[in-house]
Amino acid sequence: MTDVLDIDLKTVVAQQPDPVLFATVSGAHLYGFPSRDSDVDLRGVHLLPAAELVGLREPEETRSRMWFEDGVEMDLVTHDLRKFVRLMLRRNGYVLEQLLSPLVVHTTEAHRELVSLAPGVLTRHHAHHYRGFAATQWRLFERTGELKPLLYTFRVLLTGVHLMRSGEVQAHLPTLVGCVAEAPARLPDLIAAKAEREHGAADVDHARVRDDVERLHTLLDAAQDASALPDASTAHDALHDFVVRVRLEG
Repeated sequence: MTDVLDIDLKTVVAQQPDPVLFATVSGAHLYGFPSRDSDVDLRGVHLLPAAELVGLREPEETRSRMWFEDGVEMDLVTHDLRKFVRLMLRRNGYVLEQLLSPLVVHTTEAHRELVSLAPGVLTRHHAHHYRGFAATQWRLFERTGELKPLLYTFRVLLTGVHLMRSGEVQAHLPTLVGCVAEAPARLPDLIAAKAEREHGAADVDHARVRDDVERLHTLLDAAQDASALPDASTAHDALHDFVVRVRLEG
């Protein structure tokens, strides 16, 4: 299995038409259940020059590149800084997980500053993101019977519960099993099974896992009701100033 922290992105970063402020590993490697045949999802932010945002042409706010590294498929997707920060302010847990990923393969001072501002966008309403994401993955599991969407369902529900309780964005499922006492006991076995095959079938009692998922939805609702997180972001102005300063300096 690829050691994602050994990936050398210097050449890829240097080939980008605009500066890359950060690139981190997302997907199954971040979530703690990569398979032997998993691809590597790299996510980050690039910085467009100011002229591209004030002219008549549509700016290239999202860029993607796919290639193979030692036989492993690599997928790099970056957003322009302004688009990424707007997504942060839309209570999007997915981009926060990318920003706060501990699997950092390229960083800058702007990245570190953006990480420091991230707590100011967290709200009680991020529970809606995780609730909706879980519902989508559960429907996929019901349609395919695959283990991957089932683990995604558990992961996002536990991430949401932990966030509501602690104010911490934690996307790593094995860590969440230790943080959330109500996590289903069988999750470590399912994580181990997923390591063998990316798209393998889930060997589970469907009625039992349905009960587990419904119980975690109820737990997320209760955690949101009791959460000490604010109702609205407190970092809008600071993020605006940050985007303007970094853009003009860039």
